[in-house]
Amino acid sequence: MSITVAKFGGTSLADANQIRKVQNILKADAKRRYVVPSAPGKRTPSDQKITDLLYLCHTHVQQSVPFDDVFQIIAQRYLEIVRDLGLQMDIRPHLEEVKRNIAAGASADYAASRGEYLNGLILAELLGWDFVDAAEVIFFDEHGIFDSEKTQAVMSERLSKHSHAVIPGFYGALPGGEIKTFSRGGSDITGAIVARGVGADLYENWTDVSGFLMADPRIVPNPKTIQQLTYRELRELSYMGASVLHEESIFPVREAGIPVRIKNTNAPEDPGTLIVRDLEPAPKTGAITGIAGRKDFTVIAIEKALMNIELGFGRKLLSILEVNNISFEHIPSGIDTMSLVIADAQLKGKLDRVLDEIRRELKPDSIEVHPNMALIATVGRGMAYTPGIASKLFTALAKENINVRMINQGSSEINIIVGVETEDFERSVRAIYAAFVD
Repeated sequence: MSITVAKFGGTSLADANQIRKVQNILKADAKRRYVVPSAPGKRTPSDQKITDLLYLCHTHVQQSVPFDDVFQIIAQRYLEIVRDLGLQMDIRPHLEEVKRNIAAGASADYAASRGEYLNGLILAELLGWDFVDAAEVIFFDEHGIFDSEKTQAVMSERLSKHSHAVIPGFYGALPGGEIKTFSRGGSDITGAIVARGVGADLYENWTDVSGFLMADPRIVPNPKTIQQLTYRELRELSYMGASVLHEESIFPVREAGIPVRIKNTNAPEDPGTLIVRDLEPAPKTGAITGIAGRKDFTVIAIEKALMNIELGFGRKLLSILEVNNISFEHIPSGIDTMSLVIADAQLKGKLDRVLDEIRRELKPDSIEVHPNMALIATVGRGMAYTPGIASKLFTALAKENINVRMINQGSSEINIIVGVETEDFERSVRAIYAAFVD
């Protein structure tokens, strides 16, 4: 029988009404046999996430400040969920145990992870499924690095004994049994690990949006949903600012070749976005997958005659960045020119020192600094080897009287990145979208 692993985000499990939606979704497809819940998220914009409140409890203990009032908010939230779901379970002993452990000095990772743990207990009771503590099947080594091999072996063996199970997201265990959380996209990673562990045919990631959009809806009104994209396209888009799902958080299913579908808990009938292996056939020629961008970059443009024959010039330049703990985004270059595109946050308090070191070590003919740069990536496998794509993009920008400050195309030919003035960012995104989609 085919297996689908479903992960639900915090907004999908924020209250009893949302959890009922999750129950209906799981019951609607017999292939959905394993579920990974997040902690309850915000019910309203002014609400607080349970995870944030748990972190706050830990901070209070570290500062010797009473945390009873904060924990009462947490406890009340779970008590209301159990009551509104009509469950007979008594969640109080679990809440009391969490409170005792936090008061006794449990780690921040332990405190934060209890949101998923408690939600997992409730969801398992509601569904009548087995509860499997993530600390028993997900492992980190003594350095806090995820132990993929051990986790895969234990997860596969353990879950083979459970036809249906709830596994809380966000955390696992260190060799001594202490709780350790994932640093980024925690519950997304857990869902992907479970999907790989059970050899799932599909990993569903349920959230509050109906998949990836082709552009930021705050910039482009009602952008179309991306029906399908590859992991490589996902990496390009998420790196440049698309925020539904980060590629790094689903590396286990990428390695296993398991497709991922992004779905909307509040609109389960929407098809969502399917993420597939890079080997899948490309869409129609000339099509783009999406547009994403980021602001706040600075360009350091360096010019020196005969730069191309000066051995070690590039190495020396990059060594200056390395010594100053600065990473770069792009390095457009010419015969006698080389430019560094660097996020402003990386250069904070370091720009003058870097410029001085470049002058001293490389003795360039000139250095120019161009702040207020934004980068925009137009991504799509359908762009590769298609004549006229670049022309179409630059014509769209030219019609809007937008000056392109930088151009960069990856060797894979699935993206074209342009640099524009920050003030032209939104207009540029709208112009590119209109040229390729509208």
